[in-house]
Amino acid sequence: MAKRTKEDAQETRERILDAAIEVFDQRGVSRPSLSEIAELAGVTRGAVYGHFQNKTDLFSALADRIQLPDESLCQAPQQSCDPLGELRTRWLFLYRELMANEQLRRIFTIILMRCEWVPENGEINQRCAQGHAEGTVRLRNLIENAVSVGQLPADLDIQVVVPVIHAGILGLLQEWLMNTEAFNIAEVGARHVEAMIEMLQTSRHLCKQAVHA
Repeated sequence: MAKRTKEDAQETRERILDAAIEVFDQRGVSRPSLSEIAELAGVTRGAVYGHFQNKTDLFSALADRIQLPDESLCQAPQQSCDPLGELRTRWLFLYRELMANEQLRRIFTIILMRCEWVPENGEINQRCAQGHAEGTVRLRNLIENAVSVGQLPADLDIQVVVPVIHAGILGLLQEWLMNTEAFNIAEVGARHVEAMIEMLQTSRHLCKQAVHA
């Protein structure tokens, strides 16, 4: 009986999360109430609070179903012998998964396009900012490793490179999520990956010496 009760509670939690995906995707994050999510999930508002402290806690649980863009791309070992290969593999994996996994795609849409930067979303925005900051550190470590093993120029300006990479990744994701029928992100993403890596390897404008050129 105890096992069934635990399974029932987990099923209820997952049903609430599924309902939250639907509501947040359709109406954004700031406007809907937990009552709307409870109604769609077929549970009481009290049941929602039995699993989640507030909307921020619910949003964090959704984000935990996936890894945020910065988190998913930079989990390679910091001292990998092929850091660019690791980055390439994880980059391509992300784009392929977005094509194949509808739930992943919808959660990314919520995080990147439905999460309004308004005061009432303060804690939720903080969660996104924290993921971005942690991803920045991991990405910096990976790029530094690529420089140390000779895959990237020794005078690469990492202060400039990291935001350029972020802009490339998030820009392509948002462009595709606005109209997923416009192009195949797995195919375009494969070319995007190679173009970005080639840019890191060859662009003099990303090197420190460019400042004095």
